[in-house]
Amino acid sequence: MVDNSHAAPFTPGWDLLSSVDRLCAGVSGIELGQIIAALPAGAERPALDAEGSSALSRFLTQAISRGDVPGVVVLVTAPDRVLYHEAFGKMNLAQRVDMRKDAIFRIASMTKAITSVGVMILVEEGQVGLDDEVSKYLPQFKNPQVMSRLDLPAGTYETRPATRPITIRQLFTHTSGIGYSWSDPGLALVEKLTGKTGEGDLPLVHEPGDQWTYGAGPKVLGDVVTKLSGQTIEAFLETRIFRPLGMSDTGYAVPTAKHARVVTLHQRKDGRLTEIPNTETIAAEPRGDGHLFSTACDYCRFVQMMLNGGQLGNTRLLKAETVREMGRNQTGNLKVQLQPTADSDYSKPFPLGAGEDVWGLGFQLASPARPDPAMRRPGSMSWAGINNTFFWIDPQEEIGAIVLMQLLPFYDEVALGVLHGVETRVYQHLRTL
Repeated sequence: MVDNSHAAPFTPGWDLLSSVDRLCAGVSGIELGQIIAALPAGAERPALDAEGSSALSRFLTQAISRGDVPGVVVLVTAPDRVLYHEAFGKMNLAQRVDMRKDAIFRIASMTKAITSVGVMILVEEGQVGLDDEVSKYLPQFKNPQVMSRLDLPAGTYETRPATRPITIRQLFTHTSGIGYSWSDPGLALVEKLTGKTGEGDLPLVHEPGDQWTYGAGPKVLGDVVTKLSGQTIEAFLETRIFRPLGMSDTGYAVPTAKHARVVTLHQRKDGRLTEIPNTETIAAEPRGDGHLFSTACDYCRFVQMMLNGGQLGNTRLLKAETVREMGRNQTGNLKVQLQPTADSDYSKPFPLGAGEDVWGLGFQLASPARPDPAMRRPGSMSWAGINNTFFWIDPQEEIGAIVLMQLLPFYDEVALGVLHGVETRVYQHLRTL
C-alpha cells in the first residue's frame, strides 16, 4: 500500500473553496467584492468584467432555446475563487428535469488528466521513472508488435516486432503507438478479425515515439498505478486525489441516493437528438483513461489545484515544479495529429489544434503558433471527454474553465459551437483586478 501521510487533511477555506461549495449548493448572492475582500492583498487577480457573466448566460440561454444541446453546465474559475458557474436546459428531457449546477456527468477521458496526476505522485515518490520501460512493470508490453501493412478493402493486415520499447513518458503523451479501435480503422479491423481488445494484445499503430496517436496509454498508466500501489485505480484515486481535494461527487459508480443528479446521454444522428435513459445501476469499469462520473464543482477543485501549482487549501498533491513539467512540451517536434474515426456516430475527427499543438504529461498544450486574443493562451493545458465534456487550464491568465454536455458524437459541430462561444466570451470579458 502507498503511504498517504504526506497529504494534509482537506479543510476548505473561504479564500479557496467556500465559493465553490456555496455555488454547488445553489446559494446565490455571493458578491465578487466580498470574496476579493477576504483574500490576501497585493496579487493581481483575474476576473470577468461586469458584462462577462451576462454575456455568457445570454449565449447559453440562446443555445438551449435553439435546441443546440439539451443542457449544459459551465464553470470558470480563478486559482482562488469561482468567476462563473451556471446551469442551462434540461438534465433529463423525458422527465423534464431542469439542469442543476451540481449535476453529475460522465466525464470519460477527462479522467486521463486525473490519472496523470496520480502517476506523477508516484514519480515524485521515486516509485516510477518517466523514461522507464513499461514492461518493467507490465511484462505483457515487452516486445510489442507494430502494424506493418494494412489493406482495409481486402480486410488484411500484417505486423512486425517493434524496434523500440514503450516508455512511461510515451503513455502520458500518446506517442506509444497504442491506439483506440473506435478512432483507428486498422485497429477496428484487427478487433473484428481476432476478437482481441486488450491494449497488450492489439498491435501498435506505429513505432513507439514516432508520432502522436490518441489512445489508451493512460489506461495502461492506471494499470501501472495498480501494480505499484497495490490498490485498484479506483481506490488509489479516491485515497490520493478525490478525498484530499474534497471531490465527493467523483467516482466510477454513482450511489443510488445521487442517481437523480445524473444527466442523461443523447445521441445526435441525421440531425435529430435521441435521449438515452439512465439505467438502474449507474457505474462503469474503473480505468485510468476514462469512465469517471463527476460534477463541474468537483472538477473545479482539480483545476484549481493545478492552477495553484499542485496545492489546494492545506492539501498539496504535487510540487510546483512537477505541475510546471506537466505543462511543458514533452513531444518535441511531434505535433498533435487529426484523428480519423471508425464510427462516425461515436466520434467525428478530432482534436482542435491538430497540426499545431503539442502534448505535455497528460494534457494537450495550446501552441504559441496560433495565438488568438479571443481564445485560450499559448501553453494552456486541456482535454475532453467523448460525451462532449471539455476543460482547459490557462496558466498565463490564471483561469480554468469546465464546459459539460452529454451527447454523442464526440466533436459534434453544434457542441463545439457551444464550447467556442463560451471560450470567446470568457476572454473578451477577462480582466485583472
